[in-house]
Amino acid sequence: MVLFVYLGMVGLREIQGLMAEIYLERDRRRGAEKTLLWMLSEAGEVADAYIKGEGLREEVADLLAWLLSFCNVVGIDLEDAVMAKYGDGCPMCGGRPCRCPMR
Repeated sequence: MVLFVYLGMVGLREIQGLMAEIYLERDRRRGAEKTLLWMLSEAGEVADAYIKGEGLREEVADLLAWLLSFCNVVGIDLEDAVMAKYGDGCPMCGGRPCRCPMR
């Protein structure tokens, strides 16, 4: 899930920075717990949009924005975290694609 900074494309770190620029002061005042609850609420809205067949694109964008806001409040660089865990492939089997049995 790494987006490359190339010809106008931005990476996850840049998007996280954008969320910090727009919302970090407000998110810090709200606090980690409430920001996390808003993120989980957005996950429900994604499921609802998927079931209804409308608005999914916007709800997915909102969910990512809230995840990045939560990461900003708790001090996680999400791009670093994702690459540390998945940069070498599946954390279980190391495959690209994953060769683990379906769960």
